[in-house]
Amino acid sequence: MILCVAWFGMSRNPIDQSLVECAQKLAKTAPTTDILRQCQAILLPALCGATLQQTANTLGISRSSVIRHRSNFRETNGTPQSPQNWGGRRRFLMTPEEEEKFLEPWLKQAAAGAMVVVSPIRAALAQKLGRPVKSSIVYRLLARNGWRKVAPDTRHPKENSDEQEAWKKNSQKCWWAC
Repeated sequence: MILCVAWFGMSRNPIDQSLVECAQKLAKTAPTTDILRQCQAILLPALCGATLQQTANTLGISRSSVIRHRSNFRETNGTPQSPQNWGGRRRFLMTPEEEEKFLEPWLKQAAAGAMVVVSPIRAALAQKLGRPVKSSIVYRLLARNGWRKVAPDTRHPKENSDEQEAWKKNSQKCWWAC
């Protein structure tokens, strides 16, 4: 038995009565809020006639998330299952292992105390990928692999504080007026 079908605002996929009953049972004993949201994504349009946008506003999620929740509930046949994480690196140039291998020569340089400059890394990355890359890509690559920009010291490494204090004591008091 089909409960609701509409052309605008709601899904074009009808909601099956057995799916609604399963969602009602699961909503009463939902162990997590994510599973409860999945049930509500089924129940609100089916029982209240809410559109997808109204359901999304009620649940505090996006319209596309309502559609994902509903399809996930249908695919699992109503078994309690937390939705998958939608984050992550979907578009990447190299895997994390490839990035580490790519940065090895510069890691050896940095371990020896040499200063590592971004422009050669950028040129090597462009050559490896076969296309030009922006410097921001290199900075993000370095940040992902735990590299950071080291700021210069606040004092000179050859500074002699005793000599400076002696100069302050023995110098002319009004050096700017003389």
